[in-house]
Amino acid sequence: MARAHSFEITVSNNKTEKLGIDYLIANETGFFYADKDTRKQILNLLDLPLGFARAFDMIYIPRYVGTFVTDEVIAANIDEIILVELKTTKKYLPENPKGFFFGATENEFNFGKLLGDKFRFCFVSLHERGSSHSLLTIDELEARIRTKRIQYQINL
Repeated sequence: MARAHSFEITVSNNKTEKLGIDYLIANETGFFYADKDTRKQILNLLDLPLGFARAFDMIYIPRYVGTFVTDEVIAANIDEIILVELKTTKKYLPENPKGFFFGATENEFNFGKLLGDKFRFCFVSLHERGSSHSLLTIDELEARIRTKRIQYQINL
């Protein structure tokens, strides 16, 4: 029974994340979804371990106005690319990210610390009363964190 509930939550979270990706791509210039191959390509270009391939979902190229990216665009803009870990909620947050509740992995935090300004958490609030997003570096995020707890997830 618990397994079915956990599966339903995961499916719901994945759908919400997809909506967050769609929202950014539709409403902001320079945001692009990074599939598995794109993430590996970027990590190779930055000479970073592939163990960070799941530590980001999107890329942001601030001055790029194209509607899609190719391997060539990524290589040409690698110095400007910001790697983005997306956190999405359907909660109404008029002061986004204030009030955001989310989970993050140690790997995401380590990656953000390693990359500094080349990494951002992006908090997307999708709500009928107003959708919004907020980009924060690790330092900016840590300055805003009110409470943080560690949770172990264990497979046997």
